[in-house]
Amino acid sequence: MIRQLAKWIDRTPSSVALKLVNFASLDPQVRDSGRVGMSNASNLDKMIWRELNDNWDSVATEAARTYEQFGSDHGVVPGTDVIEDVPEIAEGKTSTAMVKVRVNQARFRRAVLTSYNSRCCISGLAEPRLLIASHIVPWSMDTMNRLNPQNGLCLSALHDKAYDLGLITILPNYTVRVSRQFMDAGVDGFAREAIASYDGSRIALPERFRPRPEFLEAHATRFRYL
Repeated sequence: MIRQLAKWIDRTPSSVALKLVNFASLDPQVRDSGRVGMSNASNLDKMIWRELNDNWDSVATEAARTYEQFGSDHGVVPGTDVIEDVPEIAEGKTSTAMVKVRVNQARFRRAVLTSYNSRCCISGLAEPRLLIASHIVPWSMDTMNRLNPQNGLCLSALHDKAYDLGLITILPNYTVRVSRQFMDAGVDGFAREAIASYDGSRIALPERFRPRPEFLEAHATRFRYL
């Protein structure tokens, strides 16, 4: 993809890769991992990085639109990068608006699952067909972070449902909490093993796009854990 983009914008692959490294050097999670990276990020790089983090959806949507325009100019169908997850692109089954929504959802899922190495951050389940890219703050409640992978968790389908219902939460310190009502209700052995047993454990953090503590706090507060 780097080589392809470089060709489209008449740059060398090395220059495009270097730009990515410049952005990576601004990422606190990259720096915290001990990877120093490059130190020549420009003021424009820093401005774009701040803008992205202030309004992820707007910047990500603009970037995707520009990328797809370059692709269209070179005969590449928009959304080809996620066509396996959104077959309607190739088959033309849905409206253009719906395709755009599903492409965005597929890209969000891919970013989240890749960051967590396709493992549930609570249980460690590694079967992609049973994994969900869960929004911490729901899609309907935050229109500025629908596409932000820092607003995502990789969860098994079971833990995704429990999280959505508020039976579990993840505190800003990345610790799992299970609802006391759920734990005190005399849950069966499976529920105890699959959900209640994780109370107090820490999630496995992703390699990139660590969940923002303020998003986690919002979920925990909404379900009265805080």
